[in-house]
Amino acid sequence: MIGSLRKKIAQLVAESLKKCSFGDLSRENLSFVEVEATKEKSHGDYATNAAMVLASKLKMPPRKIAEAICDHFDGTGIVKRVEIAGPGFINFFIDESVWPRLLENIDFLGINYGTNNVGKGEKIQVEFVSANPTGPLHIGHARGAVVGDVIARLLTACGYEVSREYYINDAGNQMNNLGRSVYFRLQELSGKSMEFPEDCYQGAYISDLARDFLQEEGAAAQKSESELVPELTRYASRIILEGIKKDLRVFGVTFDCYFSEQTLHENNGVMSLLQEMEEKGFVYQEEDTKWFKTTIFGDEKDRVVIRQNGEPTYFAADIAYHRNKFARGYKTVIDIWGADHHGYIPRIQACVQAMGFGKDTVKIVLVQLVNLLRDGQPVAMSTRAGRFDTLRQVIDEVGTDAARYNFLMRRSDSHLDFDLELAKKQSNENPVYYVQYAHARICSILRLAAERGHRLPGYEEVNAAYLVTPDEIDLIKAVSSFPEFVEDAAAALEPHRLTFYANDLAGRFHGYYNRNKVVTEDQGQTEARLFLIRAVQVVLANVLRLLGVSAPEKM
Repeated sequence: MIGSLRKKIAQLVAESLKKCSFGDLSRENLSFVEVEATKEKSHGDYATNAAMVLASKLKMPPRKIAEAICDHFDGTGIVKRVEIAGPGFINFFIDESVWPRLLENIDFLGINYGTNNVGKGEKIQVEFVSANPTGPLHIGHARGAVVGDVIARLLTACGYEVSREYYINDAGNQMNNLGRSVYFRLQELSGKSMEFPEDCYQGAYISDLARDFLQEEGAAAQKSESELVPELTRYASRIILEGIKKDLRVFGVTFDCYFSEQTLHENNGVMSLLQEMEEKGFVYQEEDTKWFKTTIFGDEKDRVVIRQNGEPTYFAADIAYHRNKFARGYKTVIDIWGADHHGYIPRIQACVQAMGFGKDTVKIVLVQLVNLLRDGQPVAMSTRAGRFDTLRQVIDEVGTDAARYNFLMRRSDSHLDFDLELAKKQSNENPVYYVQYAHARICSILRLAAERGHRLPGYEEVNAAYLVTPDEIDLIKAVSSFPEFVEDAAAALEPHRLTFYANDLAGRFHGYYNRNKVVTEDQGQTEARLFLIRAVQVVLANVLRLLGVSAPEKM
């Protein structure tokens, strides 16, 4: 069984280098040898720039190095020929007989095709959404939710032990404002006339919370403002968080841990940590303010951790939170943040380094805003003013599958236009429909073939001589590259690559089906083509599973 062709060729290049008379490369780490699939057919199937990477080290022209690599390269049975291009690229042309053999992996692994053990069980935490429990999730939160969820799925598929975490921002002034907001609506319901403060949350859900509290805890509503606001804060945040959890479950997103910010302040935890950092020289005081020396780790300026009034800043709590993460044994922590937090990255990296961890042990993924369009017009979003389309409203309108898929159609750090009308269309214009229909179409072909007495063969029964057309080789190349896409997307923390791959594979299949009959007069050809499209169906199901999108058998 042939594994990843890309890794196999990289291994062969490394073996070639060890045979070359370039000094003792046999003991060197040759992991720098990278092989990539080519974009132009005239450039072969794979290429490497290893000769150019080595040129400065060996003080030799890259083409001379490339010639030596090619002279010692032995790709018998796999590589048909090698060519040197440009300043020293090496192109590899795969033997045509190899491609059908790659289908054995899909037949053997099935649902596990595309997984690997690169992570070797390393513990990774992915923290995402982490919206304040002050209102329903809006579509900005939704994009971060699906990005974080699919990153976690990718890392799990690559053999990491992944924990999903939601950081509950349940400390600070925004929580007091939530309680005050409900308090003022409660007074209105009690018949009192008063002006509603501008800094309070004005959405209709606040009135609903006040009405429900009045029904459940009528007697408590007679308490003074100072007594009632803390109680209303606890009540409202609990109800809102329950709603957030429910909406996320409908969206296909669950968490292993909901971590309360308040717990960081228990037993004077945040202040004790800052005292420890001060004793180590990372925190200093100027007048009544304390600062963290983030500049010594590359930040543009030092950051306040204790305000003049003696209260810790949000950054102070974040320092404590990240220490808590590493104390739980995570080797890497991944934070999914809104793009407006870009300037926050250096200070977090600084505090992590001050605690003795490597800069790269914390990775930040930024998620840009979503422009929600309705009838071509942008929908205004503001949690405080109550003008927003919630995640639940979007799900109810277009469905979970379309919502998840559309949120992943672009890089997370680029702006996204979400066209609600397009997401509802049952046509090839709708990307998720296009991919799901490819899966359902294959299921239908396989059912009809079985009804007509055609059996689906195993790999050993397929005559590879029937799988030789350009369309068939293109399909095989596409499905055989799936494990590489999974590994690369996980390493880059870029889940949008999966939607690109899914649409490309679906397009190749639809084109193949439109140009070729699957069930023909030739039994051997029919069985080979049924086996091929079954492989495509397996891969489509696997990529949709990673995306958290259903793979329907009928549409």
